[in-house]
Amino acid sequence: MLANTGIQVLTAGEPMSWQLSVSTTGLDSEHLIACEAEVFAMTEALKLQDSIPEVAATSLVGVIAKLEMILGADRDIGDPTDFPWPHIASVLRDLKAIAGDLPVGRRSREKTRRDVARHWESAVKLVAALKEEEDAEYYGDAAVL
Repeated sequence: MLANTGIQVLTAGEPMSWQLSVSTTGLDSEHLIACEAEVFAMTEALKLQDSIPEVAATSLVGVIAKLEMILGADRDIGDPTDFPWPHIASVLRDLKAIAGDLPVGRRSREKTRRDVARHWESAVKLVAALKEEEDAEYYGDAAVL
């Protein structure tokens, strides 16, 4: 669930006039904050994915990691049975047969909790700002009447 907040980094560089309406969503603020935190986390993940082409692999394991990222990306790749996806998967299988699989890594819970807290804090600020903006527009319109 992505809300178009009008913030360029979250809307692919295209500022939009429509904003998330805090009071008209029918959702409580905790849910709104969770949704916005998810947007911040996904934006960060996509930025990391987009930076992969500039990173040079220095080993076969690095090449395998890059191919794993490409095949595992949750982007619209059309038909995964069309060229080049089966071919990339084939190259990845060949590389793993030669060099072995990626080492199993486990992210620490502490790091995950820090990331969640950071995204949550950003989302709290955004939802509060949207609410203030909506209130200001409402009270500004009411004062005009």
